[in-house]
Amino acid sequence: MKKTVQLVLFLLAGLSAFARTGTGNNRPKAKGLDTATFATGCFWCTEAKFQQIEGVKKVVSGFAGGHVANPSYKLVCTGTTGHAETCNIIYDPTKVSYDELLAAFFVAHDPTQLNRQGNDVGTQYRSAIFYHNAAQKQKAEYYIKKLNAEKVYPNPIVTQVNPYTVFYKAEDYHQNYFNQNGDQPYCKYVIQPELEKFRAVFKGKLKK
Repeated sequence: MKKTVQLVLFLLAGLSAFARTGTGNNRPKAKGLDTATFATGCFWCTEAKFQQIEGVKKVVSGFAGGHVANPSYKLVCTGTTGHAETCNIIYDPTKVSYDELLAAFFVAHDPTQLNRQGNDVGTQYRSAIFYHNAAQKQKAEYYIKKLNAEKVYPNPIVTQVNPYTVFYKAEDYHQNYFNQNGDQPYCKYVIQPELEKFRAVFKGKLKK
């Protein structure tokens, strides 16, 4: 937990420095909502964590980055579609910045694990950022470079930074999964402990 907190402080401290470079803005003005698209392993866990953040309006679980149209969860689990379990995070940029969501991204999982998160193994569980515009791409690459340079993690970050193309929404039973299935073993013994750690780190940025 101590290392995680230090990581968050490092990332958040970098927000102002990033803004000073002229390549980003800590709290951009916006007329509407924006979208961040992240893959951090199992999308049930990704969804549960990002739902906690103030300014996040909705999280949609689905698949991105592959070559098969309209894939089912069962097919993606075979690892043959090229898709990663991914979440579209719809947020209000006047309340939470993309930089802050990136900070949450790098804390929400281990970005140095290649094609896995814990016991979830396969390319469908890879770490990835799907950027929607040049600014998101620039910020993602900036933080990866900075984290690697500072050796925040013991190993290099393997997160893919790819353009957002097509996102396929997962079946309805995957949506809001943790909140509706909290008593399931995976939720109790995998998601719940991870969510508690995440909430402790981001306690100042959570929904009331």
